[in-house]
Amino acid sequence: MSLTAESDHCCATSSPAPAEALAVKHPLQALTPAEIIRVAAIVNGDPPYGTDTRFETIELYEPEKSAVRDFKPGMPISRRARVNVFSTAKIGVTRLVVSLDTNEIVSRQEVPTARPMIQLEQFLAIEGIVRQDPAFIAGCARRGITDMNTVCIDPWSAGNFSIPGEEGRHLCHVFAWLRLRENENFYAHPIEGLNAVIDLKTWEVIRVDDHGVIPIPMKEANYERDFVQTTRKPLKPIDVVQPQGVNFRLDGNQLSWDKWRFIVGFNARESLTLHDISYNGRPIMHRASLVEMVVPYGSPSNGHFRKNVFDIGEYGIGKLANSLTLGCDCLGAIEYLDVHLNTMNGDVLTIEKAICIHEEDSGLLWKHWDFRTDRAEVRRARKLVVSCICTVGNYEYALYWYFHIDGTIEFEMKATGIINTAACIPGQPGKYACEVMPGVVGHIHQHIFCARLDVAIDGDQNSFVECNTIAEPEGPDNPYGNAFYEEQTLLTTERAAARKANAASQRYWKVINPNKTNYAGSPTGYKLDAMNCVTPFVNANSPSGKRASFVQNHVWVTAFDTEQRYPAGEYMNHSDGSGGLADFIANDRPIDNTDIVLWHVFGLHHPVRIEDFPVQPCVTTGFKLTPSGFFNGNPCIDLPPEVNTASCCAMPERT
Repeated sequence: MSLTAESDHCCATSSPAPAEALAVKHPLQALTPAEIIRVAAIVNGDPPYGTDTRFETIELYEPEKSAVRDFKPGMPISRRARVNVFSTAKIGVTRLVVSLDTNEIVSRQEVPTARPMIQLEQFLAIEGIVRQDPAFIAGCARRGITDMNTVCIDPWSAGNFSIPGEEGRHLCHVFAWLRLRENENFYAHPIEGLNAVIDLKTWEVIRVDDHGVIPIPMKEANYERDFVQTTRKPLKPIDVVQPQGVNFRLDGNQLSWDKWRFIVGFNARESLTLHDISYNGRPIMHRASLVEMVVPYGSPSNGHFRKNVFDIGEYGIGKLANSLTLGCDCLGAIEYLDVHLNTMNGDVLTIEKAICIHEEDSGLLWKHWDFRTDRAEVRRARKLVVSCICTVGNYEYALYWYFHIDGTIEFEMKATGIINTAACIPGQPGKYACEVMPGVVGHIHQHIFCARLDVAIDGDQNSFVECNTIAEPEGPDNPYGNAFYEEQTLLTTERAAARKANAASQRYWKVINPNKTNYAGSPTGYKLDAMNCVTPFVNANSPSGKRASFVQNHVWVTAFDTEQRYPAGEYMNHSDGSGGLADFIANDRPIDNTDIVLWHVFGLHHPVRIEDFPVQPCVTTGFKLTPSGFFNGNPCIDLPPEVNTASCCAMPERT
């Protein structure tokens, strides 16, 4: 949307002044710009790779839980940074921990076979290198392309396929499209069958694969406003107004709303992170974030078998966050937060208005009408929304965390943007694709996500329970054939808790605190509503399947370990499948009445539709964490009754 849609007076006014907002007020607050600069200077004082040293990530090294639990406003705050640096000349990543208290590197570990994430700053450089390569130019010429400035290159991670000549390198694999004129949608014109492989250390094209010429589709399919000649009659506006102001409050990055309180964080890899989540003073979760996303495509043809990208682990979606626009991306009374990350050189990268915070009406919360007395009580629901939108090449991922007034936490992913396109002979899309316009196809694929939920239900000592509904066998105990019941099973070790969904038994899981009970005497807990479990179709023993082994279960539970952060491993680029959840649970640690982490795998199964092009309408996936014995009854009985006086009768036009 045009920035002219911005209207400052519609922004919420709950935040402190900018200088105050950047002050460090909590141990879990993300690094400030000044801290990022200091960390880079400390590292550059003793750079692991000399002048070849570059920064992948600089982020907060989160303090121990005990330090967070003991913290009181005004107390001194110790600060450390977690830093990944790499060399421009050789393979490897060095992990550093930097103390901002003593201005020194306090920990150093070299990982000689690791590759850093593909960096935002490298995207256009990759395009430029490929455009200049003689073999790639010749491939374009065979397709009638003479102006290389019209060729658009998307950098894809190369995976790990044991292809001769690729061993021991840091590679990128590309797909290409043709742009017919300025700002035109080039994804309508795929240059099929022509792929280059680039070494990101030597910056050379090591190979160009030409799988054969397929005519480039030339019909335009545009979405930008300048190209859309006719539009429907504008709809009358729906305005969201809060004339008395918003109900949330920000103290630095600590957000309070109704009975909720938590810290809003952000980093280059995960984007949004939420910390120290509590309801009415009772802890629910120490940390929550989306920690991985893999997008396997189903076509084995040409170079498409390599399309198995880990958008979080191989790119880092935080650096790809959008600056949001009021009245377009965000509707209502909005508060924005800027985020501060690092560039490859260690400078500060600020993305303005990257995080959106607002309230939404959420429909009916509860109601009952007593037909005997003709009396009714009704309360409306509302929720607090914390969101960001990240663009990874052709696709937009919009991340929404909802905090409901009844104690429910919900995560929703809205996926939009442009499908990844390929070309075919018109009318011959093949069995792995859908033809979305003549000669243009979208391959069947999946988007599989993993959330890491460091649970703390009424404290850190938690347990994990699986619940299945069972039909009583016909017989004396079930004479009428109607009996069924729920069976709850305590899962006490990590391997036992690696589980799949089962719709036949209405299976779900919950995290409980066996040391705390509600007024019915049962443990306090939260239920995982796993509404969007998907079946993976990539073979588990294939190169891509091994690298994404976490998708083989819908839930995993691990004993807490501060270094076990990512389900497919710390260093995903060119990974071999080691260092993820399957390795975390290898020792089968006990998970009963201890500090545990719940990992939930969910996603989108996407057989492409014609309606998904040229821009895909939002499709959604996600999960909920709902109170299950956490409260003594409905926690919203105490909501006062109210009537919204801004509502009115519609009086639509009638014929």
